[in-house]
Amino acid sequence: MREMSGAEMVVQALVDLGVDTVFGYPGGAVLPIYDMLYNHPTIRHILVRHEQAATHAAEGYARATGKPGVVLVTSGPGATNAITGITDALMDSIPMVVITGQVPTTLIGTDAFQECDTVGLTRHCTKHNYLVMDPAKLGAVMHEAFYIATNGRPGPVVIDIPKNVQVATAEYRVPDHIDHRSYRPQIEPDPAAIDQAVAMIAAARQPIFYTGGGIINAGPAASEHLRTLQALTGAPVTSPLMGLGAFPASDPAWLRMRGMHGTYEANWAMNRADLIICVGARFDDRVTGRLDAFAPDARKIHIDIDRSSINKIVPVDLPIIADAAQALAALIAAWQAAGHSRSDYAEWWRRINGWRATRCLDFPEDKRAGADIMPQRSIRALAAACKGRKTIITTEVGQHQMWAAQHFDFDAPNEWLTSGGLGTMGYGLPAAIGAQLALPDALVIDIAGEASIQMNIQELGTATQYRLPVKIFILNNEYMGMVRQWQELTYESRYSNSYSDSLPDFVKLAEAYGWKGIRIETLGELDDGIAAMLAHDGPVLVDCRVAKLANCFPMIPSGAAHTDMILQADQVSGTMDDEAKALV
Repeated sequence: MREMSGAEMVVQALVDLGVDTVFGYPGGAVLPIYDMLYNHPTIRHILVRHEQAATHAAEGYARATGKPGVVLVTSGPGATNAITGITDALMDSIPMVVITGQVPTTLIGTDAFQECDTVGLTRHCTKHNYLVMDPAKLGAVMHEAFYIATNGRPGPVVIDIPKNVQVATAEYRVPDHIDHRSYRPQIEPDPAAIDQAVAMIAAARQPIFYTGGGIINAGPAASEHLRTLQALTGAPVTSPLMGLGAFPASDPAWLRMRGMHGTYEANWAMNRADLIICVGARFDDRVTGRLDAFAPDARKIHIDIDRSSINKIVPVDLPIIADAAQALAALIAAWQAAGHSRSDYAEWWRRINGWRATRCLDFPEDKRAGADIMPQRSIRALAAACKGRKTIITTEVGQHQMWAAQHFDFDAPNEWLTSGGLGTMGYGLPAAIGAQLALPDALVIDIAGEASIQMNIQELGTATQYRLPVKIFILNNEYMGMVRQWQELTYESRYSNSYSDSLPDFVKLAEAYGWKGIRIETLGELDDGIAAMLAHDGPVLVDCRVAKLANCFPMIPSGAAHTDMILQADQVSGTMDDEAKALV
């Protein structure tokens, strides 16, 4: 191995690990690395406008490709600005490696310019982090970091490198085999547990598959195995927000999303099931509703690669620690080996179809051309216009996110990119940029709210610089819609600081950044406006003015059981007690 500077080792390791894209923002503490990237023949550096955006763009890239996203930022504020995106990646299990600069080792602990304890700050929002004090260890650390980020439950890893370590020289050493002493994820399922799970599924009369983002993270094979297993068993399928696309929305067995803004049929089916087969999902508060009322008669199988997720909130009857793809493949093989046939769930489906008959996603609307646009209609119109095209949807966070999840159907994994666990406003635009860079021929649309889009709206400049044909579709109701909805339902319509009364002219703002701007104000303009957006071969921002006071239903109120759903606004009455308010 030849001798290299630390900065050269970083870049060489990225090349060796197959990295082709890095999202970042330069600063004094990483200038040696940036010098190594100058006119680099294989690594493309994407200059964002804010470090948070770099992390979200890396998330979008990772989720669109399955490869780890890579971020490079400077010390101090560069690192602290990245923490939101790092935490977002941890919550949603996104593989990401964040390289941060640090002040020289001689200045650590002296309150030097742009110094902060990056390792301390990120200890609880990363899978692992490093402070590299010896350049001889840098090559091995880089390779180990990528291994940890991508193996087991994916997640973010931070590598903090002092500036003098970037300049110092040492031999670049690549480990022959990475065998981390403490990180050894279990990939293969226990055969005995698989046989027990198959027996439980075969004996169930009202089973349901509850499938999450872990299936998508496990790769396309996992989604294929899920579809095969469902076809073999005949059981219905539902998913939380992060699992959309793992099972095709066009399949009759799909009950749509469940949880706080899930469908009536999905939530009731979970409640009345006698067996829940949970694969790569969590039983979090947005899914369970009131815990003592959650699926009272159901036995529960929980398949997850993360041992700590098992029994965290809901006790389960059969835990299976394994990669989702491996576990599903093993279930298929065991089902076939046991000679089981597709079960007769006629009575179960009769009950499910009864719940479906409520048509809980219907909404009132005036269909005259000059009428206000209902936000649900705008999503359905957008979905219809995108049909037949390779489309990737990102979102910000709020009402628009839930409407997109409810009304834009996904038949394949990696086409729905949103912030689930952390619920990060400002996620959608940089994530769309990352996805567009990863898949230049795809149609990438950020469905946004007028409040969320402003959190990282400076990234319009990034899309312009790299000539990315990203589309932004803003559902503009002039409110922080989800905040306003909660204030209406919980605080007797006291709209404290949820109205946006100084919004920019989004069309002019788009044009100032070199984008095409389109405004849609009435229902009669909706289809033509969407068509114009899709016809333009460059970046487009659409300001779609929607009904200001529309609420997102169905909805499980805070503190309620997952069957106590509000379907329409006229079902809202009274006020919540303090215990419920505390759970919002």
